[in-house]
Amino acid sequence: MNDTPKNIAETLLAELPRMGEVQVISSPSDGLPFIVAVPDGLKVEDLTAKNRALAEALKPLQRTGKAVLTDLDSLITWTNRFKGDHSVIFGQIQPKPQLLSVIDYHGEGAPVVDSEQGDPTAHYGRHRGIYSFPVSEEWKRWNQISGQGLSKDEFGEFIEVNAKDLLDPTPALLGHDSKPEPWEQRMIEVAAQLQGRFGQYAALVQLSRSFQVHETGHLNVTTNRDTGEAQVQFLTEHKDPDGQPLRLPNLFMIAIPVFEEGAFYRLAVRFRYRKSGDSVKFYVTLHNPDIALRDAAREAMKRAQELTGVPLLMGTPEIGAA
Repeated sequence: MNDTPKNIAETLLAELPRMGEVQVISSPSDGLPFIVAVPDGLKVEDLTAKNRALAEALKPLQRTGKAVLTDLDSLITWTNRFKGDHSVIFGQIQPKPQLLSVIDYHGEGAPVVDSEQGDPTAHYGRHRGIYSFPVSEEWKRWNQISGQGLSKDEFGEFIEVNAKDLLDPTPALLGHDSKPEPWEQRMIEVAAQLQGRFGQYAALVQLSRSFQVHETGHLNVTTNRDTGEAQVQFLTEHKDPDGQPLRLPNLFMIAIPVFEEGAFYRLAVRFRYRKSGDSVKFYVTLHNPDIALRDAAREAMKRAQELTGVPLLMGTPEIGAA
């Protein structure tokens, strides 16, 4: 029979009696802290930390740490590399979209309360990977000018520099196709909701280069024949250089990625102008960008869940999990 100690704790227990009168109070082999009483006045010493440090000198006892991934595919690959039966991915959209993969999450089932053996399904949740969705440069640029007043030159320069983002309206959006695609139908509904029509890229460029507003005003007097009461209204009308009323498109369409290296999303952009004295300010405003960001994040999270086979939970893990 081989009497060689099986682990470090047993080796220490075997060697301690040679050092003098030593009392073993508790041992790791029993699942308890490693506590002994040594000869110097039988002073109590807790060797748990030293025993663990010695055991982990060459190899950790548990996988821990947080990996920071810089794209979605890397998070998927990382999760597939380490995932187990209890791994979970947590997703959140606010305050910023991100995915958190917890490899050693708690096991399924009701908790087990056992003072001696503990809960066999309990884990620390210390092995994690996180991916914070970086928004694209295009998304930043359009959101930066959204709702801001731009001069004619600023508006023209922005449109020309970002020409690749603009889409011309399809025949369906112009009312020439009776069978629109689902995305076209959504844009048609947006136009109806905003009581507008989509303009073309060429029209926007020409508008920014040669836009002139002539403002005329006159009095409109109406009289109620029954009471004799008169109403006076001052009407202001914007006309083009030929004297015709201005008819400008108040919508145009762009296609940009919400996240870096992500799928492109079509967004409606509201267009309007405001004349103040001799100056004119142009305003372009993204229509419901928060919905586009939410949908893009949801789609990416669904892809992560499908390619890893790991449950996706919206939220954050327990505060107690480090």
